Amino acid sequence: MNTTTENFFKNKVMGHPAGLFVLFFTEMWERFSYYGMRAILVIFLTGAITGENPGWGWEKPAALSLLGTYAMFVYLTPIVGGWLADNKIGYRSAVVVGALLMTLGHASMAIETPTFLYIGIFFLIIGNGFFKPNMTSIISKMYEGHDEKKDGAYNIFYMGVNAGAFLGIMLCGWLGENVGWSYGFGLAGIFMLLGMIQFYFAQPLFGNIGEKPKNEKKDMIDTLQEDLISKTEGVKEKLNRFVSIDYILIGAFIISALIFIVNDPLSKIGDINTLNFSVFGLENSLFFALLAAILFILILIVRIPRYDKIVRDRMIAFTIFCIFTIFFWAAFEQAAGSLPLYTRDYTDRVLEGNWATIFKIIDAVVTIVPIAIITYVLISLFRKTFNRISLSNIVLAISFIIVWGLVVYKLWINFSAEAKEVEITWFAILNSLFIIIFAPLFTKWWDSKYNPPASVKYGLGLIVMAIGFGLLAFATRNVPLGAESAKLSMVWLVLAYLFHTLGELFLSPMGLSYLSKLVPARMIAFMFGVYYLAIAIGNKMAHYVGGDIEKITEESGLSYFFLIFTVIPIGLGLISFALHPLLKRLMHGVK
Repeated sequence: MNTTTENFFKNKVMGHPAGLFVLFFTEMWERFSYYGMRAILVIFLTGAITGENPGWGWEKPAALSLLGTYAMFVYLTPIVGGWLADNKIGYRSAVVVGALLMTLGHASMAIETPTFLYIGIFFLIIGNGFFKPNMTSIISKMYEGHDEKKDGAYNIFYMGVNAGAFLGIMLCGWLGENVGWSYGFGLAGIFMLLGMIQFYFAQPLFGNIGEKPKNEKKDMIDTLQEDLISKTEGVKEKLNRFVSIDYILIGAFIISALIFIVNDPLSKIGDINTLNFSVFGLENSLFFALLAAILFILILIVRIPRYDKIVRDRMIAFTIFCIFTIFFWAAFEQAAGSLPLYTRDYTDRVLEGNWATIFKIIDAVVTIVPIAIITYVLISLFRKTFNRISLSNIVLAISFIIVWGLVVYKLWINFSAEAKEVEITWFAILNSLFIIIFAPLFTKWWDSKYNPPASVKYGLGLIVMAIGFGLLAFATRNVPLGAESAKLSMVWLVLAYLFHTLGELFLSPMGLSYLSKLVPARMIAFMFGVYYLAIAIGNKMAHYVGGDIEKITEESGLSYFFLIFTVIPIGLGLISFALHPLLKRLMHGVK
């Protein structure tokens, strides 16, 4: 039994080590800053250049291309950041460095000039790489020898994720839309800084967990030993070492992907083409995207057959799930790009009379109740840890004083107005709200005898999410070709977010779960990278296609745009159902 982890469990808050709740709040502020910034970025970039709160007047493809490249790197840099923390600087230092870089990123964006926008996004990408993978690594180390507590710990931790997303979208979005975009970007940076300081001064709670590795030579030997023996099936397994053709294909894939990732926003924002030519009628960015996809498929074709039968079959199954994952996120992530534009331009957000009053009451309840619950957690942490990490707790208290102050001010402004124009970003909080409401029900379902197989979960996730887009397609059926605005009911948008969230609950948590079950222990880290690559590709696809919302609306209609994200996921969901017998055989008993 690990003595250090035993010490953690001597000082518990709500049945878990106090250190878990330090991580809870640190992650909450990071998610606050990430989702708060993301909620207003596209609206700000594409906003009119005149008016009370002017934007930059960017074209929609340019804004969504930048968002897509940013989102893609957000899922790729943790692969490098996790390796550096594991082998060089330790988890805790990586978290502090990452939080500091992200603070600088948000501060840069608050200056509101193109140069500082790009500097800010660069810092956010690099900082995310250091921060994102190492919070969960600390939890994993903290709970060594207490596996029965891990599920509960991760549930608490991910409540922090959703709480941060909820608060960030609500407050950064409200400030950005009603006060000024710089205030929204700046608030994200303020809470990222406070989260970093709170974590830094709470480090005495963690003992030696997450410190810089002391014996790198031993770590390397241990790693080599893990590479030699697979824990799967409890037998020795021949290694599938990388050979020359693997390195050539991987190198070509990386170069092609990077050309597309970088050239796509440059060509749309500044008409800068790194490689300006056309192949088979495809403009350069799309050509390199397709080339990268072909090369990645070739890598799989070359490598997977070289594994032993059971490993090979399970990796084929996991690859199929990754393909479904790409298309799921390509549709789901419209929530960060095209859906805010739809909300701004095509939704009637003005409420008057009784409807305005009802909305204000609902808004007050969904705002105050979650913050009150989180404040209770904060007070519980204070009672147990104030003597040991008083400065950390004071910083955390200051953070919540700011939050409550902003919430009271926001509600006072809202209730003072007779009519109410619902903020564009308000609808984005529905995802976090619905997750908090429905996640416990899904957990009970998965723990029951009615727990469906993987292929059914993936199929249901795709189809249920598609229903949300189908509702939007129906709602926009009468919008004329090329119409730049309309006044459609906001009920359609609420229902769309509901079905998108239900689809996410079917599919999203399953990816990491089946990854840990299907992939041999020695390959977990590498396949985590492949899984995050699938999500990254999905994010980039989402905003690449979403950037054409204006073009598609002019040529085929807004309803057609949403039908794309209805028909394709439904088709893939039905394919997932049909593949159930095959996937069951390929998984060799994994459920």
